[in-house]
Amino acid sequence: MKKTWWKESVVYQIYPKSFKDSNGDGIGDIRGIIEKLDYLKELGVNVLWISPMLESPQDDNGYDISDYRKIYKDYGTMEDYETLLAEAHKRGIKILMDLVVNHTSDEHSWFIESRKSKDNPYRDYYIWRNPVNGKEPNNWGGVFGGSAWEYDAQTDMYYLHLFSKKQPDLNWENEKVRREVYDMMNFWCEKGIDGFRMDVISMISKDQAFPDGETHGGLYGDFGPYSVHGPRVHEYLQEMNREVLSKYDVMTVGETSGVTIEEAQKYAGDDREELNMVFQFEHVEIGGGDYGKWTTERYDFKEFKKIMIKWQEELAGKAWNSLFLGNHDQPRSVSRFGNDNPAYRDISAKMLATCIHMMQGTPYVYQGEELGMTNIYFDKLEDYRDIESLHYFTELTESGRLTPEYMMKCLMLRSRDNARTPMQWDTSAGAGFTTGEPWIKVNPNYQQINAADQLKDPDSVFHYYQKLIRLRKEMDIIVYGEFEALYRDHDQIFAYTRKLGAEKLLTVCNFSAQEAEMELPETFAEGAQCLITNMGRKMFDRKIVLNPYEAFVLYKKD
Repeated sequence: MKKTWWKESVVYQIYPKSFKDSNGDGIGDIRGIIEKLDYLKELGVNVLWISPMLESPQDDNGYDISDYRKIYKDYGTMEDYETLLAEAHKRGIKILMDLVVNHTSDEHSWFIESRKSKDNPYRDYYIWRNPVNGKEPNNWGGVFGGSAWEYDAQTDMYYLHLFSKKQPDLNWENEKVRREVYDMMNFWCEKGIDGFRMDVISMISKDQAFPDGETHGGLYGDFGPYSVHGPRVHEYLQEMNREVLSKYDVMTVGETSGVTIEEAQKYAGDDREELNMVFQFEHVEIGGGDYGKWTTERYDFKEFKKIMIKWQEELAGKAWNSLFLGNHDQPRSVSRFGNDNPAYRDISAKMLATCIHMMQGTPYVYQGEELGMTNIYFDKLEDYRDIESLHYFTELTESGRLTPEYMMKCLMLRSRDNARTPMQWDTSAGAGFTTGEPWIKVNPNYQQINAADQLKDPDSVFHYYQKLIRLRKEMDIIVYGEFEALYRDHDQIFAYTRKLGAEKLLTVCNFSAQEAEMELPETFAEGAQCLITNMGRKMFDRKIVLNPYEAFVLYKKD
């Protein structure tokens, strides 16, 4: 297998608004990130993916960009960004930019021009359609609820927005749009960034017939079959690779929801010249109900395990995996897949990290995950800030589909704001995130969960992550070893081996709050070394009774 730096990296995702505020205005900023680079270096991560920091009205927290070459004023200046790049590079840390090019903000100069008249030179930068029978051009619903079309009285036409109405979709069929995007990407590469995480990149090509979608009993039609992995998406990405990516030593990861194994091989296949890897979301989309993710059902462990194994096995030797449990759009991983009850929180956070970091692929750590940060469980609607949570609360309660009480429970478990509460740095007021009033409330458990305490405690979740990351850097087998699943049908245990030449690894994780019995494979029954364990186990007999949420990794060289 070809060795590359991005296969050997561990990526840390920063949500800048919530990471560290350096000037007391309650909003995280670039200077705050610079202040914490030594902390990130100590953790051992070597790539930072930073959610968008460009000029934006912040309708969707920066995923609505109004100027691709300007830093958002509340985050700082271009000089600050250049300092961040230089300081990160000094510490051996690379920076991935969040590339948002499926849509812009409706306040972008291109869209302001586009909506002026039907013959404006920028008209065709966006997707405009005439009304059909006095209504929307088709029945598609937007990701954040409501119709995916917005009527614009100025020219008596509708524009497409797969997300909020303040996020009009760019028309990638227009070659000028593509040129603008590639020029902008080259601009940032020349500044010295190290790659791109590409927001909803699988949606840039649409079926030009714009047919109605299936409603599946919902209020709107599903745009998925006509806008996700659309007819020209691979052509566009190969062009982007030729025009930009191939000219630099950069890392790329595409956000590709709904991606199948076959599609993933097209996006990230070794011989495809598109992207290095993609994010697939199958494992975080399980347990959805009649209204998508808005349910209080807990995830199904056996289904989760089956999906994780499938991606390991079927991409092996064909494309590279990205490994994650949390990000800015997901609830906190320990609350969702582990157990955030204080009795089990640290142990289960370490177990989840063990399971992910010992697989083949590039691991992603979402800010605070290395501390075991949990969901916030807001019980008042006014505490929420997330556009998606607020839209769906209104849509599902006003249509009588869910009661307000039930919908509040869904938000507590599934809202994106769970991941967006401020980073918990220490026990001072504002959790060390800000000296001012934070833009969203701090989780009250910052007194128990914070970086300052964990840095001092050798048994902390932080130090456990640090060790996992160090092991990956030291041992090729963790990066490049072949994966083989064990105990496929067990309803508590996730176990697998990795093999590279004469070396073998065994990872064992108990995903439940009950004890679990297992037998070690013969190879590891004698003379194996324990690389890491979350409960200090010393004895590894042939038959083992695992404690709740216990995890360990054994290593053997023939």
